[in-house]
Amino acid sequence: MAVAADVAEPMAASGDVLGPAVRSRRLRPWKNPWRRPWILEGFTWLYLVWSILPIVVAVIFSFNAGKSQSVWQGFSTRWYWGNPLTSVFENPQLRQSIIQTFRLSVLTTIIAVPLGVAFAIGINRWRTRTATTFNFVMVFSYVIPELIFAVAMFFLFTQLFTSIHLGTAAEVLGLATWNFSWPAIIVLARLVSIGPSYEEAAADLGASRLQSIFRVLLPLLMPAVFASAVLVFASVVDDFVVVDLLSSTANTQPMSVLIYSSTRGGNSGPALNALATIMLVFSFVVAIFGLVAYRWMTRGERGSSRQEALTTITGM
Repeated sequence: MAVAADVAEPMAASGDVLGPAVRSRRLRPWKNPWRRPWILEGFTWLYLVWSILPIVVAVIFSFNAGKSQSVWQGFSTRWYWGNPLTSVFENPQLRQSIIQTFRLSVLTTIIAVPLGVAFAIGINRWRTRTATTFNFVMVFSYVIPELIFAVAMFFLFTQLFTSIHLGTAAEVLGLATWNFSWPAIIVLARLVSIGPSYEEAAADLGASRLQSIFRVLLPLLMPAVFASAVLVFASVVDDFVVVDLLSSTANTQPMSVLIYSSTRGGNSGPALNALATIMLVFSFVVAIFGLVAYRWMTRGERGSSRQEALTTITGM
């Protein structure tokens, strides 16, 4: 009994009272089969490769020296500049599509963002029972298909508002209406997250309603306004359905419509790859710039109220 007590005492002191077999099992870490989901991780990488690889190939063949899109014939920048007939920056039609894309993006952003901000502020101030119903206007572009919306806008400008002819004006109005939801939703989320305390403090200090909005509220909303402007700008760059139905001549076709129409007509070539590469780089640069600028403008802020803002919006 004394010997057993002498042996059990150091084992109890060390915390091991279950024997060496159990101790060895305890020392080995328990392997959770869900800790490394190899199947899900492999599927994710497969999806990324499947999505990005065709884009990489198209970009590479935009620098092909020959006209082939399947056989590499050497490196050249002839499809970007250097040839008045085939180069993107020297061919009048291709160059005009770039200018038209930039024009539509800028004009749509200038129109849609202020309207979306004003709509978000109005909805946030609207305290009636019908406000919940009208909140669905913000998700208008997410409810109906873009093709149906584009057809409706086409008949609107050709049958009802005939003074607005198809072309740049119709394209800008259609794109502004379609992208109206981006600034409305993003700015409303920002309004819900910051709350009314800042405006109430400004009112207590003697500021009028307009002074509270322009000197207190709008500076707080600037990160959301900037983010929504970037999203609208990038969305217009690669939009196709709306601008395809509302464009009139070749001078009002942006890059997306020109690429589709040329490919469908059998005129595809490395020049279109170069045009698509420019559109890709254009969207990528805008998105990266917007992300970096938004993170810089919101530095020091914590996302504790983001869940509350999203819950408030989605529960309307």
